Amino acid sequence: MMEKFIYKNRTDITVLKARMKTFTYKKHAHEEYSLGVTLNGIQKYSLDGRSQTSHKNGVMLFNPEQLHDGQAGNSKESLDYVMLYIKPSLFLEAIGKKEIVKFSSSLVYNEKLKHDIINLSSAIFFEKDESLCNELLLNVADNFTSKDFVIDYKKENHLVKKAKEMMYYELDYVLNLDEISKNLDLSKFQFIRMFKTNTGITPYQFFLNCKIIHAKKHLEVKKDLYATVVEFAFSDLSHLNRHFKRVYGLTAYEYLQSLS
Repeated sequence: MMEKFIYKNRTDITVLKARMKTFTYKKHAHEEYSLGVTLNGIQKYSLDGRSQTSHKNGVMLFNPEQLHDGQAGNSKESLDYVMLYIKPSLFLEAIGKKEIVKFSSSLVYNEKLKHDIINLSSAIFFEKDESLCNELLLNVADNFTSKDFVIDYKKENHLVKKAKEMMYYELDYVLNLDEISKNLDLSKFQFIRMFKTNTGITPYQFFLNCKIIHAKKHLEVKKDLYATVVEFAFSDLSHLNRHFKRVYGLTAYEYLQSLS
């Protein structure tokens, strides 16, 4: 059976339709709110270090930057699922919030929410009118207007937040631990320990994840593989492809082909 990952992009929302059996996602995080439905099979994943199992009709809810991996939970059948990746600004606008919120549950079985996610995913996948997609997004958002699903976000450690911003925006795609730790008035070993304690991953893992996110955006705009390799300081195309696939299920080359 072939593994299959199909992405469709719309303004501030990406849809993924996936089928997998032997593929495993490495530990990573997304910058968007991620909402998914297990359509068939069993999905096993670790979320913030805790094991989760989504059976058919399970709705998976990931917060921005929430660390997770993933794999099929049954070797005898394929795992089919759909995911929505919604930019935080759009999701917060849709639910009528100004400050970042978090999903209070990471896995639920809710028929309305399941159908709303599937309906919006299908509309984007089949390139329906923008007005219809906005209405379907609002249907999804209306599930999160009560405290049953979302909680106010506790502000993260300010040093960790500052370090994340430096790695995301300022390091020119080369990780400089000495520069970051000096800026935070810590030794580089104190910084590594603090960052991992607060986030569950090392600064290098976070930085590499940021590079892959930026590389994906660059590919969507420039449609140029080798320019992306150079722009984000990957050693060569195979280096980019290898890390890209660990996060998105397909290589940067395959993702670029899907955009055409």
